[in-house]
Amino acid sequence: MNFNLKRKNIYLLIFLYSIFAILSAIYIERVLGYLPCKLCIYQRIPFLISIFICFLGYHYFKSDRILIGLIILFVLSTVLSGYHFGIEKGIFEEYAGCTNTNIDITNKEKILETLDMVKNCKNVEFTLFGISLASVNFLTSLLIVLISLRALIYEKN
Repeated sequence: MNFNLKRKNIYLLIFLYSIFAILSAIYIERVLGYLPCKLCIYQRIPFLISIFICFLGYHYFKSDRILIGLIILFVLSTVLSGYHFGIEKGIFEEYAGCTNTNIDITNKEKILETLDMVKNCKNVEFTLFGISLASVNFLTSLLIVLISLRALIYEKN
C-alpha cells in the first residue's frame, strides 16, 4: 500500500484537524465544564495559527516557505505539549503560572474567585480513552511534523 499525500491535501487535512481540535477544546471547556489550565490555553495557539497558514498553503502549495513555517509551528506545539505532558507525569516542575501562588492575596473575594478559575497543570481532569489531552496533542503535533517533513523532503512540486 502506497501512502502518498499531496501537499495540497496535507494542508487541507491539517486545516480540518486544527478546526476540530479548537472546537473540541471549546466543547470540553464550555459544554462539559472542564476548565483548562494555562498550558492548555497556550496549546491552542499553534492550532489557531495553523488554520491561517494552511489556508495560505492550500492556495500557494508550491511554496516551501509556507510548509517550513507550518513545520516550525508544530515543532513548537510538540515541545509545548511535551512539556505539559512532562509536568503531568512529574518529569518537569511546574512553572509559576501553572499554580495558584501568583494570586493577589490582599482581596478575599479575588482569592475565592480565582481558586476555581486557575487550574493546576499537573492535574489531569479530562482524558480521552485514558490519555490526557496534552498527550493527544503531543502525538498529533509530532505526526503533523513528520508528515509535513516527508512532504517537504520527498515530494516533487
